Amino acid sequence: MPAPSPVSPYKITFLTGAAIVIANMVGTGVFTSLGFQVMGIQSGFALLMLWLVGGLIALCGAVSYAELAAAMPRSGGEYHYLSQIYHPALGFLSGWVSATVGFAAPTALAALALGEYAKSVWPGLHPQWLSVAVVLALTLVHGSSTRVGSRLQIIITALKVGVLVVFIGAGMVVGEGQPISFLPDAAGWQALLSPAFAVSLVYVSYAYSGWNAAVYVTGEIENPKRNLSRILLAGTAIVLLLYVGLNYVFLRSTPIDGLKGQVEVGFVAATSLFGPLGGRLMGGVIAALLVSTISSMIFAGPRIVQTMGEDLPALHFLAPKSRAGIPVRALLLQTAITLAFILKPSFQGVLVYAGFVLNLFTFLTVLGLFVLRLRRPDLPRPYRAWGYPITPLLFLGLSGWTLAFILRDKPMESLYGLATLVVGAMVYFLTTYLGRSRPATAG
Repeated sequence: MPAPSPVSPYKITFLTGAAIVIANMVGTGVFTSLGFQVMGIQSGFALLMLWLVGGLIALCGAVSYAELAAAMPRSGGEYHYLSQIYHPALGFLSGWVSATVGFAAPTALAALALGEYAKSVWPGLHPQWLSVAVVLALTLVHGSSTRVGSRLQIIITALKVGVLVVFIGAGMVVGEGQPISFLPDAAGWQALLSPAFAVSLVYVSYAYSGWNAAVYVTGEIENPKRNLSRILLAGTAIVLLLYVGLNYVFLRSTPIDGLKGQVEVGFVAATSLFGPLGGRLMGGVIAALLVSTISSMIFAGPRIVQTMGEDLPALHFLAPKSRAGIPVRALLLQTAITLAFILKPSFQGVLVYAGFVLNLFTFLTVLGLFVLRLRRPDLPRPYRAWGYPITPLLFLGLSGWTLAFILRDKPMESLYGLATLVVGAMVYFLTTYLGRSRPATAG
């Protein structure tokens, strides 16, 4: 009897890819950071400019990544690009950070936030166990079928975007609006140059993180040389519009004094617009919206670990895929790390220092666009970065300024991040040594 033929792997479409990008970006950040921004900035114009500038940085990064992904179409994101452009050790370090912290910790944070928002609607719920259940359920879906996981991602992300558009539309017409001006004036321009604007932009950049999510699954995208650039740009542009609209509604609906220091900004704004019942309902809606964020990270993250397993003999046990083309072992590893963070949720400080090293690798990746053009000018580039060299230089300037600010203002977190890289370097050289010293298997 002939052996059963393997199932043809399902290819990720434009819609699924855009859904992954949007879902990765729209998480807890946009619903929490405004309360801290208004403590130092009271200009409506400057506050909206924060989100426009943050979106501009993300778009400049997206066009740069799109060229790299089209020229080197393989899953793995920064791990693959940095390995090819600079050195495999640097690629491994980026993959090490992404695999251990970059995906697992934000997934756990979104799951915990989901539990807390759900508890505001159903006080009897145990938020931590709900977080665990959601992660396990989504792992089961994405571990069984890429086709089913892709369709689920499209549906729940479409619902997320639809709900937010409805909320923005309702927020623009309900109520009389607060006495805040969004037109540029002298005070607004002065606020753009203030230290408070610089501080707030760091946290806005965190809210925009995820614009590069689709590059981690490049090898599974249908016609990546054509679709990947469209996925990155469309997803990022949609999120930019959503973020500006949401923050406009938050500021229009609620007095600035009522927003100051508040973490659950969405809940506060919904209560102002629709009353206490509306606020509780919004808490439940935000909890439901976070399902798509968790799902997209569970989908994308394991592809980095699986690609690393293909390249490093010591990690080869993480390389196999199922008959349906799913990196099940890498998926289970990421889920285990995520659950560890959820069950021991004293990890919030990890996200601060992880932000530094993740931004560092993004900076090096965009810088690699210039390096690759110099070293390999004849490499086929189906997509070339729009606005080159201005767009990547703009990204490098703003991103570099953010890194310098974190180094200056958060020295301990930066040192923790660098220590993580030292540990990763030790693991790389150890695994490389083990791979070289392993005796060849007799054929």
